Amino acid sequence: MKTLTKEKSSAFTDTENISGALAIVKCLLEEQVEYIFGYPGGAIMPVYDAMYDYQEELKHILNRHEQGAVHAAQGYARATGRVGVCIATSGPGATNLITGIADALIDSTPLVCITGQVPKRLIGSDAFQETDVIGISLPVTKWNYQITKASEIPEIFAKAFYIAASGRPGPVLIDITKNAQIEMLDYYYKKCDHVRSYVPVPKANPTEIERAAELINKAKRPFLLFGHGVTISGAEKELKEVIEKTGVPAAWTIMGLSALETEHPQNVGMLGMHGNYGPNILTNECDVMIAVGMRFDDRVTGDLNTYAKQAKVIHLEIDPAEVDKNVKTEVALVGDCKVTMQALLPLLKKNNHKPWLQRFHDCMKMEQEMIIEKELHPSKEGMTMGEVIRRINDRTDGRAIIVTDVGQHQMVACRYARFQQHRGNITSGGLGTMGFCLPAAFGAKLGAPNRDVVAIIGDGGFQMTLQELGTIWQTQTNVKIVILNNEFLGMVRQWQQLFFDKRYSATELVNPNFVAISKGFGIDAERVDKRENLDDALNRMFGCEQSYLLEIMVEKEDCVFPMIPAGASVSQIRLS
Repeated sequence: MKTLTKEKSSAFTDTENISGALAIVKCLLEEQVEYIFGYPGGAIMPVYDAMYDYQEELKHILNRHEQGAVHAAQGYARATGRVGVCIATSGPGATNLITGIADALIDSTPLVCITGQVPKRLIGSDAFQETDVIGISLPVTKWNYQITKASEIPEIFAKAFYIAASGRPGPVLIDITKNAQIEMLDYYYKKCDHVRSYVPVPKANPTEIERAAELINKAKRPFLLFGHGVTISGAEKELKEVIEKTGVPAAWTIMGLSALETEHPQNVGMLGMHGNYGPNILTNECDVMIAVGMRFDDRVTGDLNTYAKQAKVIHLEIDPAEVDKNVKTEVALVGDCKVTMQALLPLLKKNNHKPWLQRFHDCMKMEQEMIIEKELHPSKEGMTMGEVIRRINDRTDGRAIIVTDVGQHQMVACRYARFQQHRGNITSGGLGTMGFCLPAAFGAKLGAPNRDVVAIIGDGGFQMTLQELGTIWQTQTNVKIVILNNEFLGMVRQWQQLFFDKRYSATELVNPNFVAISKGFGIDAERVDKRENLDDALNRMFGCEQSYLLEIMVEKEDCVFPMIPAGASVSQIRLS
């Protein structure tokens, strides 16, 4: 038997006879995992025991709930581009991960989720804390696998990390029976670089690239839409080169926000239900639409029967399943969008579309007068969410990571935050998970310790995972937490106001004392209910070297505009 070592990453050329639990720890070290977010329990206890001797190399974060662990792993992955890792016990521990796993799948976030399981001999017997997590997680994972013997561990872990990170990233779940953790194996680790019949990165057809270039070069009113795929592939530079060479206006989905600096003259704003006026109404006037790393989500398209029917659509997408799923394409460039844009660039002609671009600017001027000025410089006494977001932005110079929960504050933050640095926006996009923000902000700060991380949360979503304040305090992590409190489930209330005759059914909140709760967790906090006190409070928050919480009271019945009513065309966007 070899003497065990604690080297962070070493390619073993000889085998070691070790326990399955220790093999799991060594696999994580081989993959250079920095943090593992989790919560212990009986079915995963052997792994926790093995981690005890590796606390310096593999930092375990004790979250206060398994959902907090998986969201923290998401925040870490989104801030860094690396695989996030979380761990939980069997039964309720495993099922508490499912919401975050589903969130990671739809937002293409690379995760490896490890769950303990009852011994193999007890599977199917309704043993204590036994749950069929493989069956439950099958629809919301990129891949899952149940390990029932120790000898499987190295190969399955190597495969899991490869699948999670390659191609279109996503969550992988490994369920490990307790007997597999205890058994001995001859350990040898080899990183995975391919899986039979799995093609993570297709290569775009050169002929189709030429067709796409020809369409763009001949277009009179081209329009580029970009999404999360640009950030995932690290294609921010290529995106900027494409739009600057062609002169094409560019708009973003909320998952694409921060891939292009907000103040770029060809950045024309946000798409979708609460997006900017111009990008929505002019969608149905462009002649060529170039979609880069986005999937035509219903919140972007509105009524598909009326969406961009006049346009020839060029879709740059890594996942073939997304092509022609919602919007019919003229040219599909299936591949990594960074590589595809690199191939496309030499074929594109230098151009400008100033009259067409000016139409977007004219729409923005109208929106500025009718909505934005009133939001940023309100005449009423109560504070608006938009003015708070912009004042936060002023103090971070657009370089902070802003993490949002789900609701009105999320839409306002996306609309009014200005970004100068990539990977600056982290939110729950496709699933819309309330409770995402606080643990995700914590994970993001661990992944990007040199950047300010600001959590923007509604009073409803905050109460779903506020126990993670304990994790933040225990680890002494510096997260700035801002609760925009309107004493409502604001987005639902807005719909009730506009479409249900103000019948506010189950949306008004009687909230606890958030400041007292925060201080109870050891995090300094204060409440701001007057505009004249806001700047000083923000200065205190950003001047503090530790975590800080601000509860900011905002107007109770403000609505987020523009807005496309559910099921309506993007051309039917409302300004009021």
